[in-house]
Amino acid sequence: MSRTSQMKTFNPGGTSNLSTHVEPTIETPAEVPNTQSLSLAGLVAALNAQQGRPRLEQIYEWLESAEISCKELEPYLGFKEGNYWRHRVCRNEFAEMLVLCWRPGHRTPIHDHNGSHGVVKVYDGVMWETTFVFDEVKGLGYKSGRERSRGEVTGSDVPDIHQLGNPEVSGQDLITIHIYAPPLGVLKTYKVGSPEIDLYTPDDSQS
Repeated sequence: MSRTSQMKTFNPGGTSNLSTHVEPTIETPAEVPNTQSLSLAGLVAALNAQQGRPRLEQIYEWLESAEISCKELEPYLGFKEGNYWRHRVCRNEFAEMLVLCWRPGHRTPIHDHNGSHGVVKVYDGVMWETTFVFDEVKGLGYKSGRERSRGEVTGSDVPDIHQLGNPEVSGQDLITIHIYAPPLGVLKTYKVGSPEIDLYTPDDSQS
């Protein structure tokens, strides 16, 4: 079952990505609050109410229905040159929420989530995402590329390999909101055409 918004395809010539597969790998019996029009504080409350890992579809619904003001996001906004900036909003043993700020040309490494599933909402700007498939003999190959605009939401399941970024040609900054369950740890990174797998630990800023 696909729960992604309307998308357009683009040439992947060096831009980014995340997968649209949204079937959860692990079910969680945790009860959650009403998810209609959640604010940022409402999302934090929903995550803190969990007694187990929230399902991917549940996270998708939270972010899809969320209405977050600029004032709420202000403490988590900040850009730097050279790479995107990760600002943690909240974290517990079951899930975490982050705000990422990207200048044009910033992108993630090609990676999986190594045991976590996650959902991303474009708060402002344009996000490019590219998905990949891995073969132990042939290595990593391109699968698909998509452009996400303001308000669009996309989810990735545990096995998915992707890259996200703000295309150089966008000419504008990008702000995205991310929820992962469980919180991200050490991620696996990949190179196109290579069977080689490396390890990568994301850096969080203290806002």
